[in-house]
Amino acid sequence: MAKYIFVTGGVTSSLGKGIIAASLAKLLQARGFRVTIQKFDPYINVDPGTLNPYEHGECYVTEDGAETDLDLGHYERFLNTPTSQANNVTTGRIYQTVINKEREGAYLGKTVQVIPHITDEIKRRILLLGKDGKYDIVITELGGTVGDIESLPYVEAVRQLQWELGEEDCLVIHLTLIPYLRAAKELKTKPTQHSVRLLSENGVHPDIIVCRTEEPMYRDLKKKIALFCNVQVDAVIEANDVGTIYEVPLEMMREKLDVICLKKLNLPVEKEPELIKWREFLDKLKYPKTKVTIGLIGKYVELQDAYKSILESFIHAGSVNECKVVVQNLHSEHITPDNVGDKLRNLDGLLVAPGFGHRGIEGKITAIQYARENNLPFFGICLGMQMAVVEYARNVLHWTDAHSTEMNPETAHPVIGLMEEQKKITAKGGTMRLGAYACQLKPGSRAAQIYGSTLISERHRHRYEFNSEFQEDFVKAGLVTSGHNPESTLVEMIELPDHPFFVGCQFHPELKSTVESPAPLFVHFIAAAKQYAEGKNGKLKGADEKKIVHHP
Repeated sequence: MAKYIFVTGGVTSSLGKGIIAASLAKLLQARGFRVTIQKFDPYINVDPGTLNPYEHGECYVTEDGAETDLDLGHYERFLNTPTSQANNVTTGRIYQTVINKEREGAYLGKTVQVIPHITDEIKRRILLLGKDGKYDIVITELGGTVGDIESLPYVEAVRQLQWELGEEDCLVIHLTLIPYLRAAKELKTKPTQHSVRLLSENGVHPDIIVCRTEEPMYRDLKKKIALFCNVQVDAVIEANDVGTIYEVPLEMMREKLDVICLKKLNLPVEKEPELIKWREFLDKLKYPKTKVTIGLIGKYVELQDAYKSILESFIHAGSVNECKVVVQNLHSEHITPDNVGDKLRNLDGLLVAPGFGHRGIEGKITAIQYARENNLPFFGICLGMQMAVVEYARNVLHWTDAHSTEMNPETAHPVIGLMEEQKKITAKGGTMRLGAYACQLKPGSRAAQIYGSTLISERHRHRYEFNSEFQEDFVKAGLVTSGHNPESTLVEMIELPDHPFFVGCQFHPELKSTVESPAPLFVHFIAAAKQYAEGKNGKLKGADEKKIVHHP
């Protein structure tokens, strides 16, 4: 039977429960244990698929097509193993299941209540992944903050499981904040004491307390927390701020978080974690040899979490290329034919991100035209690819009214249109083309060269597609449709052969990029940007040398 670790949070949200859970899982995995992580979110949405990215960050998509919380992306990036629909559960899904059962008469006419019916369903979901024998340890992250009214049923479910499973089969890690008061030059433990007391009042007693802090914690401070919060001194873990989230596993290893967990769960503590590849990745990340600036055009650039997987993919690809990737956010609403040169001149590459809706579309098309005509490395994902198709139709095929039917249903050249199976769908939640699909790559194409294969699988999240009726016209005009779905013949990838890097894909390669397996498209895009920067710098150097010759 699997062992269970619960990660709760107190004092404030956004402390990094997901990163702590993923870091612990990485250390346990590196010791040879089979580990998975699941996220329980207290909001009443069935999934985050219909949430505004400003509200909740990006919507992460799993192999089996589940729209999930962005923390699942951290789990996959750290563990290099795919998650599934079972790894993310919301209050909405819990209540939906219980209400459906009630309608079917499954409760035999009993009064359906939060306890035991809702808490029983939460417990069933928590234990689900541990029952199939695939995992030695299941880590469950509880979203929200202890004390939130939405979190109470989850805390109660954990209380019951602590009692049912026994001391050696489960433990609770509580993540809190130790604020530093600059005026007093002191770290304060009171918020942590209150948070643990609140958790204890609900019947859950933490075994380990992880303390987020900006300043190093001294031993006496740990003793004070241990005394007031009823844990061992060694079970008070310091989680200091670090330069990158990928340093956190090493920090947790230094604090012996994995060792403490294994001892409490009565599991063997034998060999040290094997983290050779992880350390190599970090060395290249922290000591890059070159730098590139990539322009990111998106709809939600004010919130970094809206494009979390893309930004992390840049980090992975940058490490491979031993290159620091500086991301410059660009608002396409502010890009016009008159200023596009000024706005993009200092870039070494341009990525047009996924999204929905009309806002900023013309600016995206203008930026893509600049990248195509000026040999600036370009990478378009989902909507980015679709707008590259629209730009090519307008400026190369001279169909000036060409557009996507998402933006202009009346266009005479609907080069991007709604997928056939989407036309009868009215509900928004979970109804897009979601999850992993095969893609056949054209032999000899740049795409096939990048992947080193002619058959790949990537994850999708879209309703609109390249309109195949116009494919022949594009091909005659020089655009290569280098990737197709083998069953539907849907165009999945486009590219320009006589360009340093001009690639668009309908799928989301960022969703499969991990520390140990960076997304090939991102790796090659950054390599092209690096080459472009070197060429640009060479020209500037040559120009400077001429100036020196002519003006001694």
